[in-house]
Amino acid sequence: MSAGHDHSHAHGHHHHDHAPKLDHLNTAFIVGIILNSVFIVIEVIAGLTTHSLSLLTDAGHNLSDVASLALALLAFKLTKVSANSKYTYGYKRSTIIVSFFNALILFVAVGFIVYEAIMRFMNPEIISGSTMAWVAFIGIAVNGFTAWLFVKDKDTDLNVKGAYLHMAVDAIVSFGVVVSGVIIYFTRLYWIDSVVSLIIGFVILRGTWSLLKDSLRLEMDGVPKEMDLKKIRTELMKGKGVVDVHHMHVWALSTTENALTAHLVIKPEAMTDFDNIKHDLRHRLEHLDISHSTFEPEFADEKCNQPECL
Repeated sequence: MSAGHDHSHAHGHHHHDHAPKLDHLNTAFIVGIILNSVFIVIEVIAGLTTHSLSLLTDAGHNLSDVASLALALLAFKLTKVSANSKYTYGYKRSTIIVSFFNALILFVAVGFIVYEAIMRFMNPEIISGSTMAWVAFIGIAVNGFTAWLFVKDKDTDLNVKGAYLHMAVDAIVSFGVVVSGVIIYFTRLYWIDSVVSLIIGFVILRGTWSLLKDSLRLEMDGVPKEMDLKKIRTELMKGKGVVDVHHMHVWALSTTENALTAHLVIKPEAMTDFDNIKHDLRHRLEHLDISHSTFEPEFADEKCNQPECL
């Protein structure tokens, strides 16, 4: 076959969209933003009234969570924007950018928590333990409920996972503050607040590390972690007349959609049936969560001279 290879795109007959449908999460994001915004106001008022630095610090942390939820919601909205001449895939990739940014926000939040914990440990502040406990108890309810809104879909999309982690972490932080408040109320051991904060920071880091790695992998066009290249190649080799597969690339278009390009070496007698081969392989790949696939056919007796094939 000549250098002008046929680039056959997997669009058309028998299309099955296996990408997760996450439209119902719009309500979850909006509810989460509203609930956490109201809670921030409560924390700020309580913190200013009781001169509690820990409540004001937690209010700032919750503000970063509201920003993260808003960014994730914006990313989901952008995926609905049609492709254009400058962005031929639309704005699907914004979901990857936001997931990476949310992971960074969590790390910054941890740094802030640890810094404040060390400062308070060195210079303990007199805190109203009862007020801390009651306000933090409200935080457990708000953050726990918001996390519950995302728990079912947290493994289908990195932004949903990020939102879930943000809210679950905040619920844990609030629980830690409740424990601190109760202990401080009865013992007046104000340094307990710092110790609990450091423990919470460690818990957050463990939960955030995988989110950062996964989002960075997608940002660098790495193979999504749930993709098995050997399994994908095996499915492509099942195509009629396919004798080899090479120059295969798999990457993420968004946090819910994956794409593939590959060179398919086809028996000469099967080349006339390539349209059917293409549609069959595309259907197989859709069941492996690859929604966009592009194939370049080559005759079995033709040598690919592109650098990627050598």
